[in-house]
Amino acid sequence: VFYNQIKVQSNFLSYLFDYLILFVSTVFRGHLGKVELDGVTLATAAISVMGIGIGYGLSAACDTLSQAFGAGNLCLVGVITQKAILILLLACLPCCKNNTFILVSQAAFMYIIEAKYLQNQGIIWPLVITGVVTNTLNALINYIFLFVLDMGVTGSAAANTISQYSLTIILFIYIRWTGLHKDTWPGELSMDCLQEWDSFIHLAIQSMLMMCAEWWTYEIGGLLIGEVEFGAQSVVYGLANIAYMFPVGFSVAGNVRVGNAMGAGDVAQAKLSAKLSMICAVSVAVVLATVVGSSKNVIAYIFTNDKVIWGENVNYYFFLQSNQAAGGSIVKGLGKQKIGAICNLVGYYAVGFPIGIFLMFAAKWGIFGLWTGLLISVFLQSVFLSVLLFKLNWKKASEEVRNIGFPFIKS
Repeated sequence: VFYNQIKVQSNFLSYLFDYLILFVSTVFRGHLGKVELDGVTLATAAISVMGIGIGYGLSAACDTLSQAFGAGNLCLVGVITQKAILILLLACLPCCKNNTFILVSQAAFMYIIEAKYLQNQGIIWPLVITGVVTNTLNALINYIFLFVLDMGVTGSAAANTISQYSLTIILFIYIRWTGLHKDTWPGELSMDCLQEWDSFIHLAIQSMLMMCAEWWTYEIGGLLIGEVEFGAQSVVYGLANIAYMFPVGFSVAGNVRVGNAMGAGDVAQAKLSAKLSMICAVSVAVVLATVVGSSKNVIAYIFTNDKVIWGENVNYYFFLQSNQAAGGSIVKGLGKQKIGAICNLVGYYAVGFPIGIFLMFAAKWGIFGLWTGLLISVFLQSVFLSVLLFKLNWKKASEEVRNIGFPFIKS
């Protein structure tokens, strides 16, 4: 079991390479100047809040694919994926205000569905391979557009869009070329994917609230930061996301393996996978906190040459979410996104964010106050999720999955 858990940890690499596209672009933009870095940070926050975050959240309904795969219902995996593609493409339209938003969101939405389609079947390395290729291409395009053609921030945005589409298209070609889809999606579009959209959308909205409640908090907090600390927030947030990619591999492993086991009715395997996921995530967090804390000056310089920004962020590094991320992923693997959504909404908007705003402005703690509030929020959520999973009747939950049916398609 431990070997399988470590094997699925390669999820970390797939998530890391996905995020590195934005990270590398931020590195290139940061060396254009502080104004450029601040402007891109603001634009990225707007895109995340109004578009990308919503799509990623809706696609999280596909996290329950692991239950169908675990139950051996391979055709259902393909049907759910087809349904997700249609709904997410339609979701691009109201989320986006202009053609640029639509272009970026379509690529991002389709890639995350492709990724979940493979991850929930335990297929990871195609994501890693395409990630390596695309990130190499992204760095090259950014360099050419920014420093050879001198296109500035506009060139970086164009490079990011090209890279997002490249990631999606390369992975699609890889899936078709290797035939990874044949067992679950023989080729034709199933008419079943047009049924029970209301059930899928209901779960998708819960998943979106669970993810976006967290995502929006950090983006809104960044918008409230003052001019001097705005760039520092982007550095801290970027560093936080990089650090988050390490334990998130174990979190996704927990999601996939718990979902597989619950779909197969193997309660003991599900409980063991959940425990291993949380233990491994926390262990990795301890190591990362030590490494990041001892090298944050060097890490900060990667983002920008600006002395003010560099000085503002040397005392800030972020690693809050290991146990909370693992617990949240297990909850999604159980198909209980509603509980996760309520936990995140209450934790961030009733507790963490208000405390962070108070400390940031009233106590004049600045960016440190904001992250202190978020730390309190994540701590409380971790405690809640740990208690929830400890007291959960796993046998009853497994029976619900197998007898009632999958959350959005009746078996």
